[in-house]
Amino acid sequence: MSGGVDSSVTAKLMLDQGYQVAGIFMRNWDTRDESGTDEGCEWKKDWADVQRVCDMLNIPCRMVDLSKEYWNRVFQPSLEAWSSGVTPNPDVLCNRHVKFGALHEHIRLLAAENTWFATGHYARKSWSNGRPTLLAGLDPIKDQSYYLAGIRESNLRPALFPLGMLRKTQVKQLARDFNLPVADRKESMGICFVGQKGDFRGFLSNYLQGQAGRIVDLESRKEVGTHGGLWNYTVGERARIPNMLQRWYVSDKDASTNTVYVVPGPNHPALFKQAMIVKKFDWIWTDAPPKEIDTTAGLKAFVKFIYRMAPVACTVRRRGQGVQIELDERMRDVSLGQTAVIYVGEERRVLGCGTITTTAA
Repeated sequence: MSGGVDSSVTAKLMLDQGYQVAGIFMRNWDTRDESGTDEGCEWKKDWADVQRVCDMLNIPCRMVDLSKEYWNRVFQPSLEAWSSGVTPNPDVLCNRHVKFGALHEHIRLLAAENTWFATGHYARKSWSNGRPTLLAGLDPIKDQSYYLAGIRESNLRPALFPLGMLRKTQVKQLARDFNLPVADRKESMGICFVGQKGDFRGFLSNYLQGQAGRIVDLESRKEVGTHGGLWNYTVGERARIPNMLQRWYVSDKDASTNTVYVVPGPNHPALFKQAMIVKKFDWIWTDAPPKEIDTTAGLKAFVKFIYRMAPVACTVRRRGQGVQIELDERMRDVSLGQTAVIYVGEERRVLGCGTITTTAA
């Protein structure tokens, strides 16, 4: 439980279905590492809200401090990725290694073997031949299967997603109908450790040393500006260069030369990609990837490489331990380090995910 509407409604729904419920609050960030005090982060308020909800529902709750696990398995690897100029997704790493990893292990030590693990994610789970499958949530706007695509089959098996068949508007109404004390709480869209202002680049500057480099026009190869660190720039985004009237957009980053390449205008052909390679693809069913990936025709599927995008049609073929993904249409904003999630079928079954290591026009 996070103290928000979604996890609170989840607890109430599970209770109403006859389950014996206990709330677990996962603390992922230790603000004392930053300031020497416990102030400056929202975790105390979140924990207080969890306690208020659990008191109302008359269920026990406890806090589990996984800040060290989060630092080692999520934040540190993300820092290394940002410093090398790529674009990681900490939320995918967190679900795989912390929420459905370290927290699962912690619960297994405390609970009975038949314990289920319910979360407030907007995703669905079904069964196929006795094995669990992950499906996209009913609400296309709130669907969070993208963030869950990296979890292992063994950790998906005991998972429950009671909100998977609901829309956000319905969940908010349920919170009011249940008279939950957090029913009117605003949805948290930021990351706790970034702070109230949400200055993400400013936050990263506390951990990453900016090495000055060149900003180069991809077409003319002429320098048009300088930068203070590759991690300040994201492929596809506008590159704000002082004293330049022309609007430049980031088309590529070269970590070996510490160079940011830019092109004029948001619709330049260099901003669009046709294919991507994932060197290591993590299948949810590790022993049973689709046979079609080994055929010449490939597997007809859908891919998401950004959370808030609709899945787009693609063809997937095996490439060593990974896959090559060819898009039916060239797409913008494909960046190294992003998580590519593969879906199949009308029900949008998730096959797995991997980090984009190469792109091609």
